[in-house]
Amino acid sequence: MELRTRPATAKLPEKMFTGDAWADVIYRGEEPSRTRANAVHFAPGARTAWHSHGIGQTLYIVEGIALIQSRGGKIFEAHPGQVIWTPPGEEHWHGAAPDHFMTHIALWEGDDVDWLDHVTDAEYAGPRTREL
Repeated sequence: MELRTRPATAKLPEKMFTGDAWADVIYRGEEPSRTRANAVHFAPGARTAWHSHGIGQTLYIVEGIALIQSRGGKIFEAHPGQVIWTPPGEEHWHGAAPDHFMTHIALWEGDDVDWLDHVTDAEYAGPRTREL
């Protein structure tokens, strides 16, 4: 057994995020593990750029209201306790609703994240659904 020291909270880069977002590393696997887990904290209106993961990504909503969209789909409004899976290669974004902070636990494997264009304000303001 080992007690690990957590790195300091990191402000996430404007290149990959719109608005203010921070990450706390929970776990970064060492070979042979490729597992990654971060608690990501979004200010109201903050969001990732479009991106995809080579092995997929799971999001566990901890607090606030999350907005998550796959390219070409409606924006899904997720709430605490909900778990969202995006399959390998699926382009998507996620972030906070415009009037709520949001924290999620992001789980993924490896470093093969393909970062794409920023989510426009028009895309962010698109129609929402609470059903997938």
